[in-house]
Amino acid sequence: MTKELSMRGLIVILLSLSFMSNNGVFSIRLPDQISDVTKDSTVNQPLKTAVFALGSFWRSESVFGCLNGVVRTTVGYAGGAKTNPEFRSLGDHAESVQIEYDPRSIGFKRLLDVFWSSHDSRQVFGQGPDVGNQYRSMIFTSGPEEARLASVSKEREQTKSRSSIVTTQIQQLGTFYPAEPEHQKFELKRNHFLLQLIGNLPEEELEKSSLAAKLNGYAAELCPPRIQSRIDLKIDDILRKGWPILREV
Repeated sequence: MTKELSMRGLIVILLSLSFMSNNGVFSIRLPDQISDVTKDSTVNQPLKTAVFALGSFWRSESVFGCLNGVVRTTVGYAGGAKTNPEFRSLGDHAESVQIEYDPRSIGFKRLLDVFWSSHDSRQVFGQGPDVGNQYRSMIFTSGPEEARLASVSKEREQTKSRSSIVTTQIQQLGTFYPAEPEHQKFELKRNHFLLQLIGNLPEEELEKSSLAAKLNGYAAELCPPRIQSRIDLKIDDILRKGWPILREV
């Protein structure tokens, strides 16, 4: 345990080093890429977007970020009438997560499956300990096909038990308002070791980073077991080598 902590300390120190050059100071910045969705994979294929509300958006973002095919995640507000909502003044909006994904690697139906399995759609006026209208369950759709898939999935979910009603609302997506920076990649930001491991990315890069989206799920321990184990192995390998390189997961 002492040896592992020492290695983690060494990684943090190495990642914090700055090197002097004739033109000023520059810092270590590790490449940001993931193995399952590379830059080349999205050049000729436009990404698709899905938006869901399933309780606190801190957890919701973590649920989807680790999925293969998901490229970026953003938390925000949707489903209400208030213009430019904020965390302390969101009106009738729901805390939501926007998912940008490669349709060749993952489909809307798979995202719906994850949505249903990741929260209690029968709970009224909240999710778990979070109580309030902002935590309601919602599926936002774009176009008739997504609306059909959402409706079919809700009917299937209802058939699992007739003793209570599925409260999930299905609604055409209007405006999605990204939340304030401090709410993006919330679970990852609580893990300073992982932040150091990817080079302490600036806020704007962190929000758009595919690698950060995955590590946000990993930090919350919400990745599928296979992906959680794969990231464990990569981090263990870095600890053994004593060199801070985390390019992909």
